[in-house]
Amino acid sequence: MATQEKVGVGDLVLLDEITLEKIVDNLRARFNAGKIYTYIGEVCVSLNPYRSINLYDNEHVNKYRDRELFENSPHIFAIADAVHREMKQQRRDTCIVISGESGSGKTEASKIIMKYIAAVTNLTGQQEIERVKNILLQSNSILEAFGNAKTNRNDNSSRFGKYMDIDFNFKGDPIGGHVTNYLLEKSRVVYQQNGERNFHCFYQLLNGCSEQELNKLRLVRDPAAYFYVGAGNCNKASPSDKSDYKAVMSAMSTLGFSQNEVQTIWNIVAGTLHLGNITFKLEEDKLFIENRAALNDTANLFSISPHELSTALTQRVIAAGGEVMQKTHTSTEAEYGRDALAKAMYERLFTSIVSRVNASITVNDNEACKRYRTIIGVLDIYGFEIFDTNSFEQFCINYCNEKLQQLFIELVLKQEQEEYRKEGIAWQNIDYFNNQIICELVEQPHKGIIAIMDEACLNVGKVTDEMLLEAMDKKLVDHQHYSSRQLKPMDKELQHKIQFKIRHYAGDVIYNVNGFLDKNKDTLFQDFKRLLYNSSNSVISKMWPEGAQNILKTTKRPLTAGTLFRNSMIALVKNLTSKEPFYVRCIKPNEVKSPVVFDEERVTHQVRYLGLLENVLVRRAGFAYRQRYDTFLKRYKMISQYTWPNFRGGNDKDGVRTLMDEKGFGHDVKYGHTKIFIRSPQTLFALEKARSELIPDIVILLQKQWRGYLCRQKYKKMKAALVVMKHYRRYKMRTYINELDKLFRNAKTMRDYGKRLTWPRENFATRHVTPALRTMYRRWWAWMILRVIPREDWPQLRLKMAAGVVLRSKRQNWGQDRRWEGNYLSKPDENPHSDVFNSSINNLRNTDHFKTVLFSAFVRKTNRFNKPKDRVLVVTEHAIYKLENSKFKTMKKGMPITEITGLSVSPGMDQLITIHSNRGNDFVLSIIANDDRVGELVGILTNRYSQLRSADLQVTVDVKFKCMLGNKSRVLRVEVHPDVHEPTFKKDGDNVVYVIPPSENIIDGGANTRFHPRTTN
Repeated sequence: MATQEKVGVGDLVLLDEITLEKIVDNLRARFNAGKIYTYIGEVCVSLNPYRSINLYDNEHVNKYRDRELFENSPHIFAIADAVHREMKQQRRDTCIVISGESGSGKTEASKIIMKYIAAVTNLTGQQEIERVKNILLQSNSILEAFGNAKTNRNDNSSRFGKYMDIDFNFKGDPIGGHVTNYLLEKSRVVYQQNGERNFHCFYQLLNGCSEQELNKLRLVRDPAAYFYVGAGNCNKASPSDKSDYKAVMSAMSTLGFSQNEVQTIWNIVAGTLHLGNITFKLEEDKLFIENRAALNDTANLFSISPHELSTALTQRVIAAGGEVMQKTHTSTEAEYGRDALAKAMYERLFTSIVSRVNASITVNDNEACKRYRTIIGVLDIYGFEIFDTNSFEQFCINYCNEKLQQLFIELVLKQEQEEYRKEGIAWQNIDYFNNQIICELVEQPHKGIIAIMDEACLNVGKVTDEMLLEAMDKKLVDHQHYSSRQLKPMDKELQHKIQFKIRHYAGDVIYNVNGFLDKNKDTLFQDFKRLLYNSSNSVISKMWPEGAQNILKTTKRPLTAGTLFRNSMIALVKNLTSKEPFYVRCIKPNEVKSPVVFDEERVTHQVRYLGLLENVLVRRAGFAYRQRYDTFLKRYKMISQYTWPNFRGGNDKDGVRTLMDEKGFGHDVKYGHTKIFIRSPQTLFALEKARSELIPDIVILLQKQWRGYLCRQKYKKMKAALVVMKHYRRYKMRTYINELDKLFRNAKTMRDYGKRLTWPRENFATRHVTPALRTMYRRWWAWMILRVIPREDWPQLRLKMAAGVVLRSKRQNWGQDRRWEGNYLSKPDENPHSDVFNSSINNLRNTDHFKTVLFSAFVRKTNRFNKPKDRVLVVTEHAIYKLENSKFKTMKKGMPITEITGLSVSPGMDQLITIHSNRGNDFVLSIIANDDRVGELVGILTNRYSQLRSADLQVTVDVKFKCMLGNKSRVLRVEVHPDVHEPTFKKDGDNVVYVIPPSENIIDGGANTRFHPRTTN
């Protein structure tokens, strides 16, 4: 990280002053602000927050994916990404070494790293890779259940060392892995210090399984009922035991454990609980087992004979000189054998579980696979431990941490020296504590503590732990990191002939020598091995292959536990040395597991023994920051006019030199072959400040460019879409037109010219033109019909069509069979005074400015006084006129056609017509003519009204209808009078009767059928 954070500094290398106090102060400030991660170059320092924090969701995964360390605030995700990227890009095996004392968060750190790697791999969703990822993640649940326990310093302390190799293919996706376990603390099975618990699996079984399964295993819920889980006086169930049990069962299913394997695992756990309850009693020099129920339950769960188990617990078979003898145990020996069996049984169980996990994720080891395979190793091993009583296990654990600390210092120095040599930068020696002398104190051949223990184990006769301490005092008397009360009588902390002290890099540790020899020998009588080999359960039998050996066969003395552990540590260090290492250094902020307490003394002690100060000094070595030229130029090029937006004056190194010289920082840097080295943090902070000031403007510029690009792309897509839509629309239109062409190709020869044909279904492209096409067809169809009719007759035909629309099927005769002349009174054969009429019409034309007379006829009308009068009706293109019938003088101003509200006619052959208006005085009249002219008048008025008002005129056909005369509503009806020879109007009270002679027929307009006329006497 290259930025100066608001809370402290994110990289301890960037501190102004490198001292132990400044480092601790910076860690405190960041811890109080909730920032638990800090860098030392590429080393991540992690403080246990003792609370859940929202730093590991998908948003954070995406934030750190494929990003350099300095691009974001410190995070363990950045280390995991750097490891994966280094492995993927450089095709180099890498490893992550997670170290720190117990309770500092190592196990959680390893799980977080695993989750990150799982999240950034298998982006294509391959099923096999997904299976491997699930196994790698869920195997943690199983290993933690059987290998972790609650201690006084940690609720989930790893009581074994775990190193996991994750194999990746050439794409960087996980394809398998392998787990190696180191020194399971099996003594915890039979003994726990006060306030501590046994391994989690015991409590998960008691609190998590069903009542039916519990009864099957002959168990009860109360942990206090079993000696092996009650030794630490911490029998309370954890709230998570039940859910953890379900998680373990689910993980076993995912890993492919068979039902028999799962049942055998829990049988062994339950059998171990029952085994701890077996007690012994000595009567008359004979040893008896008191609790036979516990014996029987143990034997049944181990699938062995209760009698044979009883014999193995109380007696021992000894082979000497080709003879076999039985030796009865004392109570102490029997209890030792019982506990040894419990520890060995649990250790074999744990080893078999690890082997089963490895079998689920093993990788093909052929040459082709090895060639393209890379590995990331994750080391999660027990941290440095100082308990009230420190025994053989703490001795081995602290020796392991000494080896890892030595590896850390050597590799850091080696990396720094290699980088300076490769870059051509002078190296500045840094003084640091080399703990090689402590490692040699433990592992040196013939002189080390392990060698002294092995020598004591080989001695014939009774060798005690006190004698071992005397031997160590004798050989290590001059060693400055070893002491005992015998060598330093004034050291009152040590007890005589019981304790010794080693000055570890992490602090002084006092060890109790009692039990060292027994634990180093790791003795288990052959009787137990043969007994369990003969178990009827094949899973248990396979755990004890050495039980198949003949009792008389001489075997080589096995290596001691100390030697095996030393050899495994040497192999582990060799393995880690062969890989590119990355480090996570975990720190415990307090001993009370509080998220708000920062114990300065405790943290200072950890910072000191973890070598963080030396790490900062080595990393800095006179230079606070170093970076590749291309990456550096990409980050800071915007602050120089010569490098922004791109440097064209040479290579990246020249660009960086130009930038630094322009800003006046040339005196504070060194230029390597591929990297720039900056001496003081102030220079880096100045660069960051200049960059931060320009970032907002650059962001706006980038946003503008990006938005412009997005708009251009959107415009191109829209334009392309329009072109596609245009061509597609044309295609659909062509298709529709082709269908029409095919459908109407022969319409011209059809009788109805294709009128009965069903048109194709319109689509979106033709919906707006279909009405026009239909109009074109109708016009063509009309043309085909009208082409036989002379054009001069078309206006008359149009009038007849208008009349036919409203009168057809309602009035049988309406003059449709004759030629309509319109202006009848202008003709001499119709009107003897036609010249007078024409003269009068001309005068009227000059006055009202109309062009032509559409209709004229003699009529008989009635008024509001029911007096019939003969008059002349004239219709022009704009109005209706009523004239005097002799001199043809205009009697009133014409009524505009637009004021007509409707027409009413009778269904018979009479000439009655009523012109309704909005003036309150309708024009009720009967045309005087020898032929039917009502239809002609209706056609003219409806056609002209439609032209003027763009609406249809209502026409009523009935023998009785209402009309307005003198602003009064009256009923007009048609009746036949025998004594009437010509139609006329008569008064009938307030109504009007239009009487006609019997010779006239009345047609019912509704039914279009004849009915008998009503006769008036």
